[in-house]
Amino acid sequence: MFLSSVGFSIVIMSIWPYLQKIDQTADASFLGWVIASFSLGQMVASPIFGLWSNYRPRKEPLTVSIFISVAANCLYAYVQVPASHNKYYMLVARGLVGFGAGNVAVIRSYIAGATSLQERTSSMANTSACQALGFILGPVFQTCFALIGEKGVTWDTIKLQINMYTAPVLLGAFLGILNIILILTILREHHVDDSGRQCKNINFEEASTDEVQVPQGNIDQVAVVATNVLFFVILFIFALFETIVTPLTMDMYAWTREQAVLYDGIILAALGVEAVIIFMGIKLLSKKVGERAILLGGLIVVWVGFFILLPWGHQFPKIQWEDLHNNSIPNTTFGEIIITLWKIPREDHNEGPTGCPVEQAWCLYTPMIHLAQFLTSAVLIGIGYPSCNVMSYTLYSKILGPKPQGVYMGWLTASGSAARILGPIFISQVYAAWGPRWAFSLVCGMVLLTITLLGVVSRRLIAFSAFSVLWLVLPKGARNQIKGLILAKNGTIKALRRIISAANLNTSNV
Repeated sequence: MFLSSVGFSIVIMSIWPYLQKIDQTADASFLGWVIASFSLGQMVASPIFGLWSNYRPRKEPLTVSIFISVAANCLYAYVQVPASHNKYYMLVARGLVGFGAGNVAVIRSYIAGATSLQERTSSMANTSACQALGFILGPVFQTCFALIGEKGVTWDTIKLQINMYTAPVLLGAFLGILNIILILTILREHHVDDSGRQCKNINFEEASTDEVQVPQGNIDQVAVVATNVLFFVILFIFALFETIVTPLTMDMYAWTREQAVLYDGIILAALGVEAVIIFMGIKLLSKKVGERAILLGGLIVVWVGFFILLPWGHQFPKIQWEDLHNNSIPNTTFGEIIITLWKIPREDHNEGPTGCPVEQAWCLYTPMIHLAQFLTSAVLIGIGYPSCNVMSYTLYSKILGPKPQGVYMGWLTASGSAARILGPIFISQVYAAWGPRWAFSLVCGMVLLTITLLGVVSRRLIAFSAFSVLWLVLPKGARNQIKGLILAKNGTIKALRRIISAANLNTSNV
């Protein structure tokens, strides 16, 4: 997970300048498709690799998926070679990298199958911390490669140009090859039940004397769907926050492009470090309060973070004064234009216009978001998001039980990929048309609905073995009696004990 996330994030900052360099016809809207192609590829591939891992050793889908990523990175390094349609080659390359990243479902499925219930939260948190650390260090490596420059050096024999844009993907390809070697030489197929006892499974190739069969039973599909919805919303919210950080800070604080890239990069890197700390703390906290309580607490913290982002007060953002010469202020009188002009200091023309663009009509009447507001909100979202993220798929893996989870983890990863596609589209459209007040109010409403959903399904978000194994050994009559108690909302311990005792089961063990 660490090497894969480094291979992905190491090129993110250079995609736009590289796209402009290789194809002059590429615009910002096409950049959106290039960015989205990664998530699209991952969304398609996740269920496929997940299904594959259910019936074959996990080394197979992992090796094939990483090989696809290596090949896609090599294609990315050569997209400047063709005489035309270079932007489409980049689109295909990023889509294939995303397709290879569908192996995240296999990785989470492996962890779920190789850990007991007691180990699950800690292992999931460790994996998330490694992934977050990779996302932090990737842009750092990219900054180091910037020293090579745009020209770089050319290897004429194979027509490979090594510069600040291609060197990162070549490192990503090297890390992929290293990953394949580690998988083939070190990774051991391993499967245990929820108590930690070794299970016999098609993915396990070695003999064992204490194997137990995987318990069979019906998975709670309502809990599965609800967890997918929760995971979608969690990633949707963070994806839109990542998207809106740069335009929001440029509009509110009149930062230049260079300042926004630098300052926002520092902020996001700090959030990454914060996430690693949160992942480590969650391992201890979950043992005391449980996963559902942490998930609820994380959602509440995220809601508070976005509520703080709502504009308040009477101070307004600086307007891009140069655009006023175009007479493009809608629904504004001449007197209001003069007042606005009088209040606006003129900036250095060499840096271009800064501030809130006047074509966004809300800039004229929406109060600014103060920097302290923004930073406080970022800290809170940086606490809530990693908490919700790791708890959602930890609970998901426990709901699924000890069965092979490849397909189900594939759907969870696909829902996250869909969120990363739709989140940026949603926030960019709402923010540009109606401003931060409407945008963040809608997000707050969405989080409240998610908290309500969690409250409704909370009792169902429990480990598979907590009810399914017992349910299987009860006769049909006892099951019907328990159903009646639950529906009547008077399922006391004494009544349950009588039913279980009548079924000739050991009540103390139950």
